[in-house]
Amino acid sequence: MDASAEKPHILVVDDDTRLRELLRSFLSKNGFRVTVAGHAAEASDRLAGLDFDLIVLDVMMPGQTGLDFATQLRRTDDVPILMLTAMGETKDRIAGLETGVDDYLGKPFEPRELLLRIQSVLRRRQRTAAAPAEEQRNVSFGSLQFDRELGELTDKGKRVPLTDAEAALLRVLSARLGEVLSRETLCKSVGAAVNERAIDVQVTRLRRKIEPDPSFPRYLRTVRGQGYRLVDA
Repeated sequence: MDASAEKPHILVVDDDTRLRELLRSFLSKNGFRVTVAGHAAEASDRLAGLDFDLIVLDVMMPGQTGLDFATQLRRTDDVPILMLTAMGETKDRIAGLETGVDDYLGKPFEPRELLLRIQSVLRRRQRTAAAPAEEQRNVSFGSLQFDRELGELTDKGKRVPLTDAEAALLRVLSARLGEVLSRETLCKSVGAAVNERAIDVQVTRLRRKIEPDPSFPRYLRTVRGQGYRLVDA
């Protein structure tokens, strides 16, 4: 077997040719297979023919923006996305998280920091894929079932795509079903480099996938002044 086939495969999507090639070289030297694309349409072509472990995605690109592309991708694919953005406002970073990206990094950045963030996202995916054997594997609420070992959510047998961050959050909540968990506890438990506001964003996204009416949550409930809890009825 080709040893390179066992390396994590990264798709870098950025319209800056120089940056694409720098990242291709840097990430290749640090143990990754790297494929590049200059815009969203080209990235779609790459995704149609190849499997990737993570996408590094620029926000500002000609044609379809990175935010729009991530939103489109999240309807069918839960591949981890790390977004590159020159926008420094908190509201812009939150907008990225709301599309379902797993992490973001502002430009300009040190390649080493990008490497560490990629490694962190991939570690979270590995944790999401394996739960302790002693924990209850399947948790059901309404027509939904969450497989804690695989990190997969299904609705009447049909898979509901989850990002790694959403799966990690749902695993933590389902492991302590009915218990109120603070935002600080959830931040620490999912191992994400995010703040408490970002946890609120992930909860909002998760509700869109598990609640009959996200405006009136039945399963993932807010406990005012304390945090969140997941209930099965």
